[in-house]
Amino acid sequence: MAYKDEQLIEEKVFKDPVHRYIHVRDRVIWDLIATPEFQRLRRVKQLGTTNLTFHGAEHSRFNHSLGVYEIVRRITNNFADRERWDREQRLLCLCAALLHDLGHGPFSHSFEKVFKLDHEQFTQQIILENTKVNEILKKVSADFPEKVADVIAKTYSDKLVVSLISSQIDADRMDYLQRDAYFTGVSYGHFDMERILRVMRPMDDQVVIKSTGMHAVEDYIMSRYQMYWQVYFHPVTRSAEVILSKIFQRAKILYEDDTYQFQLEPTHFISFFEEKVKLSDYLKLDDMIVYYYFQQWQEEKDEILADLSYRFINRHLFKYVEYNPDPQINAGMELYQLFKKAGINPDYYLVVDSSSDLPYDFYRPGEEEERLPIHLLMPDGGLKELSRHSDIVEAISGKKRTDHKLYFPKDRIQQIEDTDLKKRILDILYGKE
Repeated sequence: MAYKDEQLIEEKVFKDPVHRYIHVRDRVIWDLIATPEFQRLRRVKQLGTTNLTFHGAEHSRFNHSLGVYEIVRRITNNFADRERWDREQRLLCLCAALLHDLGHGPFSHSFEKVFKLDHEQFTQQIILENTKVNEILKKVSADFPEKVADVIAKTYSDKLVVSLISSQIDADRMDYLQRDAYFTGVSYGHFDMERILRVMRPMDDQVVIKSTGMHAVEDYIMSRYQMYWQVYFHPVTRSAEVILSKIFQRAKILYEDDTYQFQLEPTHFISFFEEKVKLSDYLKLDDMIVYYYFQQWQEEKDEILADLSYRFINRHLFKYVEYNPDPQINAGMELYQLFKKAGINPDYYLVVDSSSDLPYDFYRPGEEEERLPIHLLMPDGGLKELSRHSDIVEAISGKKRTDHKLYFPKDRIQQIEDTDLKKRILDILYGKE
């Protein structure tokens, strides 16, 4: 029997709090899960710093990746006898689902932003270069790693396959909304996934939804909207991300300063500081390594690095106020100068952080990003774009919401001895000027 068709003698299952069980019968999937590159995801938190806000959010990219695989497994099983479904694509879909987050680094998006990295590029490298994952995928066929990488990069020729992993209603989102809601303890991310899976239908270039399942999709979109603003963009979580970013920025500046000697040499970060990151360097990093350095950097001679590391490790975070960059630009500039006068480095201790989200949109010709809309399959066999049929979705379509916060260490401000200077800073921050 060819390796691609090989089945385990006995089905393996993972007990899962979201999907009850995750089922594995394909030898390829079982072997991929056992690779060092996939096992590394156990050591990368799914939600980065969110556990400092919602203490239960300790789950990993490993959990999530298995969950996405399970949803795609169920979808492809449902599609097995459908006309427009190519059953030969099943294993490709399962592998792409399982491996789609393989390139995430520690604290994911915050880490990427500081070092100008792209986790999707590293995912493709892990799949295509000299790794255990690549070795297994090549056993399926010589070109199979390229196919999996193309699906994840959204460049694969069969757009239907891509849409299962990456679209406005894909397995990735369906898993992380439910999983993140479960572990944070909130109710926002819950929706009727069973109903959505039952009404999904394969079409030429994407999955569509039977019109009878429209209300389940409305619920899904509103769940996503609420999760972003109540969980993912929570201001306390963002405060921790701000400090995390500033720690890396400070460490990089100190590394570039030939006169500074680290008490603990930042060995794991040198290639990142020098912007010469090799895949082997990247794979050595996980949350545990980062926490170790932060723990040690609390004792560094540099006061800023030591203080920021202490704040992160001990959850001594920055406070925040609402901030509108346009009308408040002059206030921001004055604060910058006042912080310098007070001996508080504003480059590290006065930070504007912005978040924005577009909960649902449809393709608009000429725009930079094409967002493939969700289509409803009508009783007459025709397709209708979701927002044209749903008043709820129409109300939020194309509406990008942006939020700005100004972060600062209130404890440091309270310690300013010049009472007039301290009062002026607090008056500007809290709008009492």
